[in-house]
Amino acid sequence: MWGARIPAGTDDTALRAGHNAEVRRGGPAALAVALGAVAATEAVWRAFDRPPLALAALVALAGVAPVALVRLWPAAAALLSAAATLSGLLVSYPVTVAGACAPAVLYAAAGYRRPLRIAAPLVLPFVVYAAVPVALDRPGGRPVALVLLAIAALATAAGAARRQRDEHRRHRAAEESAAASLLEFAARGERARIVRELHDVVAHHITMIALQAEAARLATPGLPPDGARRLTAIGDTARTALTEMRRLLGVLREDVDADSGLEPQPGLHQLNTLLDEARDAGLGGGVRLIVSGAVQSLDPGVELAAYRIVQEALTNARRHAVGAAVDVELRYHGEELVVRVYDNGPGPAPQPGHGHGLTGMRERAAVVGGQVTAGAAPGCGFLVEAVLPTKGDTG
Repeated sequence: MWGARIPAGTDDTALRAGHNAEVRRGGPAALAVALGAVAATEAVWRAFDRPPLALAALVALAGVAPVALVRLWPAAAALLSAAATLSGLLVSYPVTVAGACAPAVLYAAAGYRRPLRIAAPLVLPFVVYAAVPVALDRPGGRPVALVLLAIAALATAAGAARRQRDEHRRHRAAEESAAASLLEFAARGERARIVRELHDVVAHHITMIALQAEAARLATPGLPPDGARRLTAIGDTARTALTEMRRLLGVLREDVDADSGLEPQPGLHQLNTLLDEARDAGLGGGVRLIVSGAVQSLDPGVELAAYRIVQEALTNARRHAVGAAVDVELRYHGEELVVRVYDNGPGPAPQPGHGHGLTGMRERAAVVGGQVTAGAAPGCGFLVEAVLPTKGDTG
């Protein structure tokens, strides 16, 4: 309406969407009007020498008018159009071009919007008409009936095929969306656990700084007042940093099992226990630990990263290489610790995007300044290799 007022702040996109929706709702009616006008004109022109012309126009309109109902009742509209078209043939009025287009539209819509068990029987009127002898005495005879039957059958099949393709596309999109959401959720959980564990390690060192500063202040005889003040400031700063870190990470720690925060973080000294658990959990081919090089004392963060990488690699082996033998190798080489976990399973490497284990391993290695590579092992199986820096124990 010309006098209608648009509310202030209305988004142009919303207006366009509403306009498009109105156009879609009015589409079938407009199509029915257009086809009706063409069909009536053609019917009058072809039946000019056989009055009454009004009846010819009415029959032609009856064949295309159900197009207006295609959104509400596609199956019923298809049957109405078929009945009107066949009735026109029975009273010797030929099928118009627009009258042949209408069943194509209606049967395609019925095949798309209704199950095939409902849409397929809709072509039976054309089958019956083509089979009865009376079709031979009508305009066009049986060829016209067969053409109409072919149009209806092909349109129904095309609509059903498109519906199946769209359903398959929607199903795949839903699966991909669910997989992406699950991967993101798992990655966030893994990052939360990494931050929690690093918090525990860093908290230990900050606490040691505070305790050693206090002990130095109390245990050093003849300490100048300025030195005592500086040691007190060091202790206070360490305790403040610890408090702020715990406050900032408090929400993140609530997302993890509260009981796990009461246990010490694992390290390489617990690796044998982890391998025993892996053997009991289904790695029937055996798990072997190989240590080479001069064993060094590592920073707790590095030990924790190495332990978690081995743990995740064993989990992957148990999942993708059931019954395979697994070797866990720790190689101390200068300023690097090389952690290698490889199996003799079938391989190949898991496809990217399927799971978050490899991503979590790479994130753990990156936190301590290392890196992780993974892929098919030489010969067969799967190999995970982490290169981590070795640092002296600062505790």
